[in-house]
Amino acid sequence: MMTKSLCIAAISPLRQRLLDDMAVRRSSRETQRNYLRDVGRFTTFLGRSPHTATAEDVRQFQIAQNAAGMPTPTMNAIVSALRFFLHPDTRPT
Repeated sequence: MMTKSLCIAAISPLRQRLLDDMAVRRSSRETQRNYLRDVGRFTTFLGRSPHTATAEDVRQFQIAQNAAGMPTPTMNAIVSALRFFLHPDTRPT
């Protein structure tokens, strides 16, 4: 009898919080995917956990994205994802 083993990667508490918050807000799968991608981009830029980010870090990220030629609508979407992640108390109802 052959058994299959599942390899389940651990999810960080911050990622799980973001997933839970999006589920509560009934975000679409696409929005969830985009927000996770955008927070991941920001995390890579920071080189540290995004929960330690300051307003200046976000500003510098926007400047870097602009310098890299990121279109304005895409930058606005990324900022929405970061706002959702960093400031849960300001989420629209």
